[in-house]
Amino acid sequence: MIPIRDTAPCNTKPLVTWSLMAICSAVFVWMYFMPEEQSARLVMRYGMVSARYANGWLGYAGLPFDGYVSFVTNLFLHSSWLHLIVNMWFLWIFADNVEDCMGRWRFLLFYLLCGVFATFLQWRFDPTLTIPVVGASGAIAGVLAAYFFIYPLERVVLWVPIFFLPVVIHVPAITFLGLWVLFQLHNATTALLFENSMASVAWWAHLGGFIAGSVLYRFFLRPKAPVAV
Repeated sequence: MIPIRDTAPCNTKPLVTWSLMAICSAVFVWMYFMPEEQSARLVMRYGMVSARYANGWLGYAGLPFDGYVSFVTNLFLHSSWLHLIVNMWFLWIFADNVEDCMGRWRFLLFYLLCGVFATFLQWRFDPTLTIPVVGASGAIAGVLAAYFFIYPLERVVLWVPIFFLPVVIHVPAITFLGLWVLFQLHNATTALLFENSMASVAWWAHLGGFIAGSVLYRFFLRPKAPVAV
């Protein structure tokens, strides 16, 4: 199922959402045209490498302690065109309405806090990982959580590829995002149970972002914005 758009009205221009999309896209394009070795060094430096914060790994990797700044900078890095496009697509569909309900500066702080907590949870569950964790997915998961609670009955328009036919269906946001959470939980717990399995997606970061968004969103809403009870 591929979301195409939602039906929730947006009354303001989502300037922060557009800016986040522009920054992530610009950083990716800039690094894409770099020499591969230089790009890899930047990813190692500004991506969140869990083992970087473990005793005994710093000297081996040659990575100085960075004060956990990579918990923020990793949110603006992406590993591939597909990774970037999927994240920016979800941000485009769902973030404008959340920004509309929160206001620009509240939304920006909410987005970053969700991203930091998402990165923290990934680090907590995989503290020896030597592969950089990158991507806005954790912060976007927080945005999805806010949308889940603010607009549960708004419709999400989905394209469902059935025998290559362009089948389009409308489902409540609570249904689509609820299935999304179950999918993340399934993959995260599977990765935890089978410790030797290689995961190319930071499932715990997705869940961490959603948890943070579920808890924090109500504290960032404008006065009189809808709150689920």
